[in-house]
Amino acid sequence: MTDRVIQLQDVVRRKVAALGPQGEAWLAGLPGLVDDLARRWSITIGRPLSGGTASYVTRVRTADGRDAVLKIAIPQLDFAGQVRTIVDADGHGYVRVLAHDVDRHAMLMEALGQSLEDTDVPPEDKIVTLCTTLRQAWQVPRPPGPSVDPALGLIELVGNLWERLDHPCSERVVKRALAYAEMRAAAFDLDRCVVAHGDPHPANTLRVLTPRPGAESGFVFVDPDGFLADPTYDLGVVLRDWSAQLLAGDAPALARHYCALLADHTGLDEAAIWEWGFLQRVSTGLYALSFGAEEMARPYLRTAELLG
Repeated sequence: MTDRVIQLQDVVRRKVAALGPQGEAWLAGLPGLVDDLARRWSITIGRPLSGGTASYVTRVRTADGRDAVLKIAIPQLDFAGQVRTIVDADGHGYVRVLAHDVDRHAMLMEALGQSLEDTDVPPEDKIVTLCTTLRQAWQVPRPPGPSVDPALGLIELVGNLWERLDHPCSERVVKRALAYAEMRAAAFDLDRCVVAHGDPHPANTLRVLTPRPGAESGFVFVDPDGFLADPTYDLGVVLRDWSAQLLAGDAPALARHYCALLADHTGLDEAAIWEWGFLQRVSTGLYALSFGAEEMARPYLRTAELLG
């Protein structure tokens, strides 16, 4: 028995609750798991971190006095794929791993600094940083085995959630998102695919504490999905964000400006980036609504209405 108190972000608790009994069991066992990993990896548990939308994340100190971070992911994530991606990256575009336990969804990582999201620079500068970091991350060696076109999964997700959630956005927006998904599926070419991060937004992009090879932008990624996809998939995720800026100005013109910037700094197709970006905006909004995160979801869906 342990008296350790676990602090989780509200969005993490919502996702855990949506898992039902499996989530309840994970939450009940989390304090004991943290204590067991502390003994096994000879680490001292520090204060929790505010980052992470699908895991418990806390600062720790290693036996040799180094700062590090312990992450324990919630169930039903492809944690093995995440670990494989980060380990195979060997520090190029990604955080370095010190230890991991795939079966228990646990990872010990190097300590990092401020997130790009919290950096006080214009969106354009953040987009350039994300492009530079992605070019490093896309160097991860491709794993063997079959690949599934991610556009097909998003077609199913958008259609099913829109019906199940009783049409929380307009039919016009959903039809546009599904049309773009079908266009991306038709263009799928395995030879052009890279190991995509899958969710390279500014909160998943953290500053390295000291300059090092593989982190030439000064930042690295955490929490990859690590599946094969056209690189424009990741750029669509980048374009998906910036809801506050879009809602405060001329949303279509500003989104097109961001899209052109992404294309310019990667040499990739602007139309494909736009289509992925719109699809990601709608699918993310619907997914967030599905586990009760309405405050997160609504800006995505409002901006989709403006861009549709």
